[in-house]
Amino acid sequence: MTPEQVAAASKPAVLVLGEAYNRCPTTLRRARLLGISGWAFYVTGRAGALGDVRAETVAAALGFIAPDAVADGWDAAARTVRPLEVATASLAECCRWGDDQLAELPHLDRLVELVERSVAAADASAMPLFAAWRAMPSLAATQGARLAAGLRLLREHFTGAHLVAVRASGMTPLEAVLAGPEGESGALACGWPPPYPPIGPLVRRRLWAEAVTNRLVAPAFAALGPAGGAELVELLAATRARIEG
Repeated sequence: MTPEQVAAASKPAVLVLGEAYNRCPTTLRRARLLGISGWAFYVTGRAGALGDVRAETVAAALGFIAPDAVADGWDAAARTVRPLEVATASLAECCRWGDDQLAELPHLDRLVELVERSVAAADASAMPLFAAWRAMPSLAATQGARLAAGLRLLREHFTGAHLVAVRASGMTPLEAVLAGPEGESGALACGWPPPYPPIGPLVRRRLWAEAVTNRLVAPAFAALGPAGGAELVELLAATRARIEG
């Protein structure tokens, strides 16, 4: 497989597995222990690696979430706890989930190796969230935790690349969400209020942006070689099926 083919084939599994810990009830309980809402924990848990920045900066980095919704979560959390503390708690929950859910995977050591090699080889240019998270100290003490943390990093890399590609296509983040598989329901979930622009003219641009996303992420997988890339795709698909099954 070419690196771009690996990017395209691995993306669905990475996007699901890289945020699966967020849907765990134990993760949601961590938000309550910090004294903040689940939404504030999500926003600040993702962007807290950037440090003490303004909500406008966070909205620019996250991209696909409406600025007002970002500010609601970020500012509410900041009144109670430092952003970096929330990010560290979020990473700890990611590692805990990985230790609980991924520790018994077949070929775990090999999958960890492939994911971590991809993360190390990724180009972080114009992707501040990915760069910030890759620079965070590791909290992973087990192979399952290392895999979960690595998948989270790969997910931020894909998401950051997609934001760059969307802007290069001439679409706004809202237009990209509307042209995606979840359409208006996805826009609502990301905090964008209606009315919405028509999506018909946007579909072709969305497809172009997806292709560019794969091209931007491809260098991360070039480090694996054709055989290693194909193996990564196979192991990720099996992992996703196991977690969702």
